Amino acid sequence: MSIFLRLKQLFLRQLLHLPWQGVVLLTLSYIGVSYSLLVASGEHDLVSQDNFIYYLMVTASTVGYGDLSPQTVTGKYVVSLFVIPAGLSLFGLLIGRVIGFFSDQWRKGVKGLKTLNFDNHILVIGWNEARTMQLLKLLKREMDYHSDKQHIALCVRADIENPQPDDIGFVKVLNFTSDEEMDRAGISTASCIVIDTQDDDVTMTTALYCASKNPKAHTIAYFQDDQLGKLLKQHCPNIECMPSVGVELIAKSAVDPGSSLLHHQLLDVGQGMTQYSLTYQGNDTLTVADIFLALKKHYQATLIGISPNGYDSLELNPQLEQTVAPHSTLYYIADERLNNIDWNVFK
Repeated sequence: MSIFLRLKQLFLRQLLHLPWQGVVLLTLSYIGVSYSLLVASGEHDLVSQDNFIYYLMVTASTVGYGDLSPQTVTGKYVVSLFVIPAGLSLFGLLIGRVIGFFSDQWRKGVKGLKTLNFDNHILVIGWNEARTMQLLKLLKREMDYHSDKQHIALCVRADIENPQPDDIGFVKVLNFTSDEEMDRAGISTASCIVIDTQDDDVTMTTALYCASKNPKAHTIAYFQDDQLGKLLKQHCPNIECMPSVGVELIAKSAVDPGSSLLHHQLLDVGQGMTQYSLTYQGNDTLTVADIFLALKKHYQATLIGISPNGYDSLELNPQLEQTVAPHSTLYYIADERLNNIDWNVFK
C-alpha cells in the first residue's frame, strides 16, 4: 500500500472520529483559509459580501451553477487545488455527521435509551406481549377520537425494542422504582399511569412507588390476585385496582350465553358499541331521566351509570328520579366517544 493511500485512510479515520467542536473549528478554518487565498489571488468578486458564502456552498455541495467562477490564473489554482477538494470533504463530513446524529437519536428512541419530554401523558409500565400490544392499540385509537390528545409512553424492563416507534414513546429501565431511570419516562408529569407487570409483587411495589412520585396521577394497577389489590387500596385509596375477570366472564357466559361477546364489545373501541365516560359540565342539577333522554335523543348514547364523587362512588342503573350534580361523571354506551357536548339540550 502506497504512503499516499495510508495517509488518506489515516486522515479519513481522524475525520470520522472528530468531535463536533473539531468539526466546527475545521469549518471555520476552511472558510477563513479560502477567503484569504481568494483575496490574495485577486478574486474580489468571489469574496464580496453577497457572493462568498454562496459560492462556497454551491462549490462544496457540487451544485456548481456556473454563475460565479475564478477569473485569475492564481484563483483557478486555489479553487481547483483547495476550495473544491477541501469543500467536498468537509461537506461530506457535515452531511455524514448530521445523518449519523439523527440516526443515533432514532436508535436510542427505539432501544428506550432516550429521556422523554412528555407532559400530561399516559404511561404504561410493564410488558405482557400480546396483552400490552392490545392495550397500546386501544389507547392509540382512543386518542385518535379524543378531544384531549395525550402522548402514550411505554416503560419496560424486558429486552425488547419499541413495538410502535412511530406512535409511542419508549423507555427501557432496570428497575421500576429507580428515580433516575423512571424520570426518563416522565413519571412525575404523567396524568395517567397503567401498571401491568408479569409479577403481582412487582406491580405492588411499582404502584406504591408511583403513588409517592406522582400522587395526582390517575393510577391503574392490574393484579392476578385480587387480595393484593385490596391490600394496595388500604394504603393508596386513590389507585384504581383492576382485578382479573376471566373466571367471572366464564361463569356469566355459562348462565347467560353471549355475555363474553357483550363484554368484549363494551371494551373494544374498534367493534360495536363501547363504554365511555364524561364529566357533566352543565350548571344545573338534573335528574337521571333528563340526562338519559337527552343522550339518547341527541347523541344516540345510553346512560348506564353515574359517579357523583370519584369512580369509587359509581352507581350502575341509577333510579330515573335520582339527581345529578355538576361535575359528576357519566358513564354511557355509544358508537364513538362524545366530544363537544351541548349541555343546553339537557335542560
